[in-house]
Amino acid sequence: MKHYIYADNAATTPLDKEAFEEMKPYLLEHYGNASQPYSFSRKGKKALQKARGIIAQCIGAEPEEIYFTSGGSESNNWAIKGLAIPFGKSKKIVTSQIEHHSVLNTCQFLQNIGYTVDYLPVNPCGVLLSDTLEKSVVNSSVVSVMLANNEIGTIQEIKDLVYIAHQQGIYFHTDAVQALGHIKVNVKDLGVDMLSASAHKFNAPKGTGFLYIKKGTPIIPLINGGLQENGMRAGTENIASVVAMAVALQNNCCDIEKNKEKLLVLENTLLNILDDNKIDYIRNGSNKHIPGNVSISIGGESGEKLLHRLDLMGICISTGSACDSRNTQISHVLKSIGLSEHYARGTIRISFGKHNTIDEAIKIGHSIVKILSSAVKMNMSTL
Repeated sequence: MKHYIYADNAATTPLDKEAFEEMKPYLLEHYGNASQPYSFSRKGKKALQKARGIIAQCIGAEPEEIYFTSGGSESNNWAIKGLAIPFGKSKKIVTSQIEHHSVLNTCQFLQNIGYTVDYLPVNPCGVLLSDTLEKSVVNSSVVSVMLANNEIGTIQEIKDLVYIAHQQGIYFHTDAVQALGHIKVNVKDLGVDMLSASAHKFNAPKGTGFLYIKKGTPIIPLINGGLQENGMRAGTENIASVVAMAVALQNNCCDIEKNKEKLLVLENTLLNILDDNKIDYIRNGSNKHIPGNVSISIGGESGEKLLHRLDLMGICISTGSACDSRNTQISHVLKSIGLSEHYARGTIRISFGKHNTIDEAIKIGHSIVKILSSAVKMNMSTL
């Protein structure tokens, strides 16, 4: 089997080995339905309670404020629709232009059936300014702004934005899918009413996640049926994946500072190689960004070409958001930050994870330089 250097951790992460070991008993031995009253199901029920408590502790919430879902897209849909629908079409929804498609397309769906949505612009670093929100927030039902952007890594000043929304009595949701497990997140400190998370972004299984809903938030159920998740999200619980999610999140939260230091070293190692070789590139995003997320736009190049050439060299990166991997158009995020087409078409995202090494960062840097040098030589030979 070919060995790959995996540097697309913003798309998904490898499963934590300890999390995998913890989930196995709930697949092979304690597979009882947690909703059943007999003793065989008690271990599963207790495992859900324990996982809920661990996750709550990791984000500064109460266990009863954690609702398990199938992942970030579901959580985002529930948060926005679940608040917008009770308030009705007389109240608008406010979001930013650089949100994940699961937020933007949810807003578009509501817009198509008569709701009003404000899509707020960001500055060239991808930051939503407080003044911009303050001008738009009046007469809204919910504001939804992501904590960290999946393409360029920018971290928003959510606490300040929440303050503006709450002054007007408006509920605030944040998509923390790209942030949780990588930076410190405390819902009490942020002040948010809802927060979405997806397990596969922090070394847990795909297909599971959660929505934090602050007590007293008037949200309607996502799925009607049984009494699972306090009657808010019916369906037999995915116990094994929930257990793994709690273990992986706890492990990442415990190691956040150590991982951050390592990832920043990997970033600098890569960028120093590009600088030393005088590569014409722009680093996208803000200085306040998710550690390890490196979005660069190389002048006059094709990000798609770079991705495929690196793939042939055994290196996995992205041209931007994984959700746009089949779309060669400039992403909505790059358009929103005002990046010129000359640079935007040459955008790649290298997202390091805690398992990457210095040697891998060096190889990625030199591989990019090699590809670009070859392209220059080929162009010279045609003159």
